[in-house]
Amino acid sequence: MILPMFLSTVDPHMMWLMVGFAGVTILYAVLRGSRGKKDPLARGPSSASLARQRNVERQMESLLVELSEMSRQITAQLDTRAAKLEALIHEADEKISVLRQGSQMPTQAVTANVAPPQWTAASIDPQHEAVYALADQGKPTAEIARQLNRPNGEVELILALRARV
Repeated sequence: MILPMFLSTVDPHMMWLMVGFAGVTILYAVLRGSRGKKDPLARGPSSASLARQRNVERQMESLLVELSEMSRQITAQLDTRAAKLEALIHEADEKISVLRQGSQMPTQAVTANVAPPQWTAASIDPQHEAVYALADQGKPTAEIARQLNRPNGEVELILALRARV
């Protein structure tokens, strides 16, 4: 009832203007709602995502360079340790042969000029002397290891091998 009275008092041009405005508003609301629900992957890459991608690529490249350098260092360390191990094995083989020759001397005629090895204070490793000195004072292995900043197992091994020397 109110609407017909309102329409009779409104100018016809004004009425068409109001109908047109209402139609445009409805059309805008419909199109805006469908535009907001587009697939985010359908959009092209933005400049911010390209910058982010380049940053990730740079980080990956620097990580690969660091890993390559680290693998070179590890390989060098392994090669060095392998060379040291080979030298120690060779030295141990020589000492074994000298010891075998020394143990055979008393039973054979004294024809070989190789004397049995003599363990003297000069042949003791200077690094082990500190362990021996503290052990002679009656200190336990844990205390010796703490004072010399060495592992307990190393100190125990040094003391265990001392008895055989």
